[in-house]
Amino acid sequence: MKKIIVFDLDGTLAESKAAIDNEMAKLVHDLLKTTLVAIISGGAWTQFEKQVIAHLPAGSDLCKLSILPTCGTKFYSYEKSKWKMLYAENFTDAQKQKIETSLKNVVERSGFKSGKTWGDQIEDRDSQITFSALGQQAPLIAKKAWDPDFEKRRKIKALLEKLIPEFAINLGGATSIDVTQSGIDKAYGIHKLEVVLKIDIADMLFIGDALFEGGNDHPVKTTGADCIQVGGPEETKIIIRRIISCQINNSDCRRNI
Repeated sequence: MKKIIVFDLDGTLAESKAAIDNEMAKLVHDLLKTTLVAIISGGAWTQFEKQVIAHLPAGSDLCKLSILPTCGTKFYSYEKSKWKMLYAENFTDAQKQKIETSLKNVVERSGFKSGKTWGDQIEDRDSQITFSALGQQAPLIAKKAWDPDFEKRRKIKALLEKLIPEFAINLGGATSIDVTQSGIDKAYGIHKLEVVLKIDIADMLFIGDALFEGGNDHPVKTTGADCIQVGGPEETKIIIRRIISCQINNSDCRRNI
C-alpha cells in the first residue's frame, strides 16, 4: 500500500490551464481521507490555487496535501490554516535574461512561430521560465491542435539545448516548454518529498501524462518511484477510484491498478 500518491496537474488532474471538474474535486477530497497526496506541475503557485485548491470541497484535509509548483522548484505545505512555502530555487536576473533571449532566438529559427497568440508566450515563474507557443491564455482547442505529437516542441528543445546546456529543459502541458536549473525537475521534487515528509520513494506512486522521454514527468522515472501514464483526467479518475478502494481494503495499490 502506497503512503503518498503524487500527481501531475495539466493533462492529468485537469485539462491544460483549466480547473479540476466537480467529479475530480470530490475524488481528490476522498483520496485525502485515505492517504497523503502531492501535486507537482510546471505551473506557478497561482495556477494551483485557481485550478485545484479553490475547487476542493469544504472540509478537505489540506494538511495531507503537498503542492510543488514549477516542476518541484518550490514546495508548499498547509500549516496552521495557511499555505507556507518551504523553499524556492529561483533564477538570477542574468539567468532569466539568457533563457528568455535563447527562447526567442530558437523559436524564430525553428519555423514554428505562431501567427496568432493569446497572451504572453514567455512567463517568468521565478524558479522556472515557461514558453507557451500560443500564449498563456490560448483556448484549449487551439492548444490541443498545435502540437499533439510533441514533434514541434522536441525540435525546439533540441535547438535550445545547444544554446543553454547548463539548464534543464522539459516539455509539459499542451504547448509548453519548461526551463529550470540543471538537476531541478520533477525528480528533484520527488526527492524533496522523500526528505520533507520522510517517505521512502518505494512508498510513492506517481501519475502523469508526460512520462515519455523529454516529457516533464519523465524525470520521475529516474527516481525509482512507481509511475502510471495516463491519457487525461478521465483515466486519472478511474485510477483514483481504484486507489481509494485499495487503500480502504489495505491491498497492494500498484498491483490492482
